[in-house]
Parts: sequence; C-alpha cells; structure tokens
Amino acid sequence: MPPTTTPSASAAPDAECLALTRGLRRRGTLVLSVFALVWAFAAASGTGSATDAVPLALEGAALLVTAAACYLAYRPGAAPSPRTVNLPEKWARGVGVVNGVELVAIFAVIAAANASGRPGLVPAGVALVVGLHFFPLARLYDQWQYRWTAVLLTVVAVVGLALHAVGRSDESVRVVVGLASAAVLWGSAYHVALRG
Repeated sequence: MPPTTTPSASAAPDAECLALTRGLRRRGTLVLSVFALVWAFAAASGTGSATDAVPLALEGAALLVTAAACYLAYRPGAAPSPRTVNLPEKWARGVGVVNGVELVAIFAVIAAANASGRPGLVPAGVALVVGLHFFPLARLYDQWQYRWTAVLLTVVAVVGLALHAVGRSDESVRVVVGLASAAVLWGSAYHVALRG
C-alpha cells in the first residue's frame, strides 16, 4: 500500500519535510490570527468611540483569541501535523504573486470606493479580495481547508455588499464584515494550529 502522508515514496517523512510542514503551519496560524485581529479592530471601530466600553471589550477579547491561537501553534510538545505538505513546484513564487495581486487589488478597492464617494464599500470589497486570494493559496500551500476560508470570506463580502445596498450605515457594515471576517480567519487559524 503506498504511503498517503508524504510527498515522497519513503515510508516515513524526513526531518526536513516535517520541519517545513510545521513551520508553514505555524506561520499560517500567525498570519491568519494577526489579520483576524485587524478585522476585529476594524469592527470595533464601528461600535462607538475608542474610549467606550464596547470597542475596548471587543479589542481585548480579540487580543486574547489571537494570543491563544498563536500559543497553540507554537506550544512546546505539540504533536506533529497528521500529514506533511506536498507543495507544487515554485510554490513560493506563486504565493508571492498571489499576495502581490491581492495587495494591489486591495488598494484599488479602497481608491475606487473613496473616489466614488462610497467608502462604506471598503470592508466588503477588501473581504472579497482577501477571500478570493485564498483559492489559489489552498493549492500553493497544500492547505485545502483554505478553500472554505475563501468561500466563507466571499460570502461575508456578499453580505456586506447587500447590507450596504439596502442602506445600512457604514459603521454597521464595518461591524458585520469585520467580525465575520475575523471569525472566519480565526477559525482557519485554529484549524491549522490544531489539525494541520
């Protein structure tokens, strides 16, 4: 029976492959968690003044959820991932291209929304760009759960656009899109940290 957990024909993954897998998953958890934190802070900015209790409580909770995800990824004695990654050729270059296109698209969304006098579209537009960029990342990182991240963030973006279309306030759209995007990214971070 051929092995199903390694990209090579050997019966056991080599140390280099295990280290790469662990490193990628740790960094993935960190990046997902930090961007979830950014979304949570964006959501908090729509709940009231920076000195009000609600945004402060939301930001405090967001910091704790982020710290816990990072701890789980980097904790000592964590079991190795149940499978090693099988990265495509030139995967790092592909990741760079995808992230570069994402960054340009985010700036384009912000510029277009502001130029059209509709800055309330920024959260949903950015969520859409971020969601779509996870489709190629799923293949490039061999993290197929990123497909769900992509789908869910795209749904969040559509909900945000619909809320804006029916006349909800910019703040309420920012809260909904921000919290939902943070939840999706934290869910992905915890999944990567705990299940690989």
